[in-house]
Amino acid sequence: MPMADLVLALKAASDETRLKLLALCRRSELTVSELVWILGQSQPRVSRHLKLLCDAGLLERAREGAWVYYRLSLDGAHAVLASALDDLIEQGDPDLATELVRLDNVRQQRASRAQDYFSRNAARWDEVRKLHVSEREVETALHAVLGTDDIDDMLDLGTGTGRLLSVLSGRVERAVGVDLNPEMLSIARAALDTPEHQHVQVRQGDILRLPFAPGSFDLVTAHQVLHFMDEPRQLVAIAASMLRSGGRLVVVDFLPHTQEDLRTEHAHRRLGFGDDEIRAWFTEAGLTPEHTLHLPGRTLTVGLWSATRAAGDQEA
Repeated sequence: MPMADLVLALKAASDETRLKLLALCRRSELTVSELVWILGQSQPRVSRHLKLLCDAGLLERAREGAWVYYRLSLDGAHAVLASALDDLIEQGDPDLATELVRLDNVRQQRASRAQDYFSRNAARWDEVRKLHVSEREVETALHAVLGTDDIDDMLDLGTGTGRLLSVLSGRVERAVGVDLNPEMLSIARAALDTPEHQHVQVRQGDILRLPFAPGSFDLVTAHQVLHFMDEPRQLVAIAASMLRSGGRLVVVDFLPHTQEDLRTEHAHRRLGFGDDEIRAWFTEAGLTPEHTLHLPGRTLTVGLWSATRAAGDQEA
């Protein structure tokens, strides 16, 4: 980090409230209103502190509609510094202890709202789940395909409840999930709001217009996403562009089927995909097809396809 940037970051952190903000935003993604309630300070004051920390690179901000979420930076020298500052904060400080209790209250409220939404919609998801294999079987197959190597950066497209992020969090350095649905993201945040998931984020966004530079990830996943797309081939190309040299794309979806009710009742645009079709899209996107697995269910068969970007081949 250039010395000027280091001085700016240290100046930004040289305030009791801003140190507390670093501690809180390391533990959870939080909105301004949530931070105002936790700290017991005015909204303008909290917003001013947050701006200074963001300008210094210690916090990241992500807008989702009318809300903005703040979280500790996860990558680069600023992330190292922000984490080190939080490590130095005295955990026995009585003020911070009170605010961490309030943070737990925020988390409990989020979890309650997420569970309410899930309860209202679980029946729809269960209708589809009953037709194919269990999530655990798919996850076991995914681990087998990925092997034993650790992963630096992961991107999960259409992350939904964040299940894949949680399943793979133990073997990735950093992970981010993108989804357009705010209700699904509330479920994901509630599930991932734990100490072991501090390196995992979710973001609201269009998976066809990703806010990341090409070649930013070692693993990109698209789990039960392609069948919702008007142009699934386009999403494969976008996913491939996100891969670094040697990176891997994994697609999980249905093989061709005749369940028309999934189109009319569950908004599926495509009734599954064939192996040749998926492999052709991989090749067109500059990837080398790798694994193909079929996991038969009661009515539907789940396919798992993977492909890699050749070592030394970097997307421009």
